[in-house]
Amino acid sequence: MSAENYFQAVDGLLQRIKGSQSENIGKAAQLFADCIEKGGWVYLFGSGHSVIPVLDVYPRYGSFVGFRPLMDPRLMWFNVVGPGGAPELLWLERQEGYVRNFLRNWDFSSKDALVVYSHGGMNAAPIEAALYAREHGARVVAVTSVANQEMNRPKHSSGKSLKDAADIVIDNCVPPEDSLVDVGQPEKVGAGSTFAVITISMALVSETANRLRREGYHLDTFVSPNVPGIGPDHNEQVFNTYRRRCYQPK
Repeated sequence: MSAENYFQAVDGLLQRIKGSQSENIGKAAQLFADCIEKGGWVYLFGSGHSVIPVLDVYPRYGSFVGFRPLMDPRLMWFNVVGPGGAPELLWLERQEGYVRNFLRNWDFSSKDALVVYSHGGMNAAPIEAALYAREHGARVVAVTSVANQEMNRPKHSSGKSLKDAADIVIDNCVPPEDSLVDVGQPEKVGAGSTFAVITISMALVSETANRLRREGYHLDTFVSPNVPGIGPDHNEQVFNTYRRRCYQPK
């Protein structure tokens, strides 16, 4: 049964991530905790399907102020084909210079970190995001498929793939083709990278929170209103804290 095959595949994927990436997840979480405690940001960037973890880290119930998504709707599709469709996105994320111009909207500094999500790690968008952030003093964490970059030559003019442009690399442990289930034809089905990066992201949020709390740092946590004891204005206060942090000098 292919559904059971998928469950088995992601069970194995989770164990590979836990067994091989826990050390780098810990390093990244310590970096994030240091940035947040000092008043910096942990920025989040991705394009295409890699927008999903950017959206899922913050604002999300159980996450907290300190993570800042960088969103460009042109780097996601809202149609399969036609205006705003996937073919346009696939073209745009390969164009050098576009993401550099987009990132000029934010003031990166040595107090900040940037998480770059990209399964392939070969397109201009994630590579330029990483290079730009490092040029402006920020540390970069890449969440990506190392296997894909090891089997392909870099296409970017810098000669780098995403793993080469980052300070810390967290391997999503997903094969280059992304899909996990063999159904009897050359192309597999059932993508694994979204499962992997959401798991990694929530591990990063949890471990960052743990390290901040050990230092006595108060977390401004976005909480479901269905939780007993949460006041009706709790999340409004959290959003106000986020808003103030956006505009205060670093």
